[in-house]
Amino acid sequence: MTRHDQHDHDHDHCLPVPPSSAYDEAVARETAVRAAAAEPITSPYDGAPAAVREAAASAVDGLRDELLALSHDLHAHPETAFSEHRSVAAVAALLAGHGIDAAVGVHGLDTALRATLGSGEGPTVAVLAEYDALPGIGHACGHNVICEAAVGAFLALARVLAAHPVGGTVVLLGTPAEEGGGGKETMARDGAFDGVDAAVMLHPFAHDIADHPFLGRRQLEVTYHGVAAHASAQPHRGRNALDAVVMGYQGIAMLRQHIPDGDRVHGVVVDGGQAPNVVPERAAARYYLRSQHPETLRDLTARVEAIVVAAAAMTGCGHTLDWDPRPPYLPIRHNRTLAARWAVAQAGRGRTVYPRGVVPESETGSTDLGNVSLRVPSIHPMIAIAEPGTALHTTGFAEAAAGAAGDRAVLDGAAGLATVVADLLHDAALREAVAAEFAEAGGPVDVPAFFE
Repeated sequence: MTRHDQHDHDHDHCLPVPPSSAYDEAVARETAVRAAAAEPITSPYDGAPAAVREAAASAVDGLRDELLALSHDLHAHPETAFSEHRSVAAVAALLAGHGIDAAVGVHGLDTALRATLGSGEGPTVAVLAEYDALPGIGHACGHNVICEAAVGAFLALARVLAAHPVGGTVVLLGTPAEEGGGGKETMARDGAFDGVDAAVMLHPFAHDIADHPFLGRRQLEVTYHGVAAHASAQPHRGRNALDAVVMGYQGIAMLRQHIPDGDRVHGVVVDGGQAPNVVPERAAARYYLRSQHPETLRDLTARVEAIVVAAAAMTGCGHTLDWDPRPPYLPIRHNRTLAARWAVAQAGRGRTVYPRGVVPESETGSTDLGNVSLRVPSIHPMIAIAEPGTALHTTGFAEAAAGAAGDRAVLDGAAGLATVVADLLHDAALREAVAAEFAEAGGPVDVPAFFE
């Protein structure tokens, strides 16, 4: 073997084993079969008059150039959680250009926004905009699409309400820091959703889905406190904090066999000591815990805490638990009555919206909209901007968010949200059914106290 061959051989050993595509291919085949068999989603409610729905769609199409310009601008200048100053200023400027004043720096956050339309009487519906990006990868979750669909819906409704007056109020809320910051929960605790009868938003995806599940999520950082010692000369005098991290990590790995299929626990070591010849006196790990229901997330919390505390006892270390440095996310409670109106509206834009269960429910993450959905009836439909199989939080998804499919989603999404809001304002029977479904699901939850 030549030196060159040896170098190539060693390089090959540095590469990871590529994941098999067999599972993803099987899932894609099964999804296609379910999609072909899925019945169209319908709604028994009238919603808004046809002239109002048509006016909403027409208004969005008339705003096309402005909406897409702002979507591309946000995409080209991504800002991460709590730092979305340029983004929120751009949204406020677009609203001001249409004669709408927006308050920036509201509900406890410098980059939150609030604007209002309507009579101030009757039902109140909130339209939610997100505009934070991911560190290093920009709008790989498509929040520029979320933002402009919401802003487009709001501006369209301004025109519709002027031409077709109806009792009710529409609130546009710019909600910072969805990516890990829990901005909606901070805003909710400051009264952002007080008096709101329903909240609507959308999220980009690789499929159109009415009510895809999103998991609740908690964060835990556990720090172990040991005793330093010379690792060779006097190891018996040490208490190894890294051993505690390893024991806790292994215990959680064993736990994964005995939790519900939709639950997730994943973590990293954030401090493992400084030198091999010193018994680590400090080590730490950070975990995310996710579950499908608020109650099962609470149960998973107790089981994980028992493991990481036991790891301290097994190694003779002390421990510190830091739960949720930012607010926890609770799972979404979809209002299916309202989501059906979204599906009907999207059918008018040429989209087929799948019901829950067509796309594997394991293909999901978490969102702070879950916290809102346990306070007021909410929808969070998924709108396709990429080919099936394209994962969120990737460069491919970031490219799609500013591509032709992303642009179409801005316009289709804005028309859909505007139509759903118009349906709620005009149809008392729909409002009653939405409220009844929310009550039957358990009504409002005291989110801040849930894990106390």
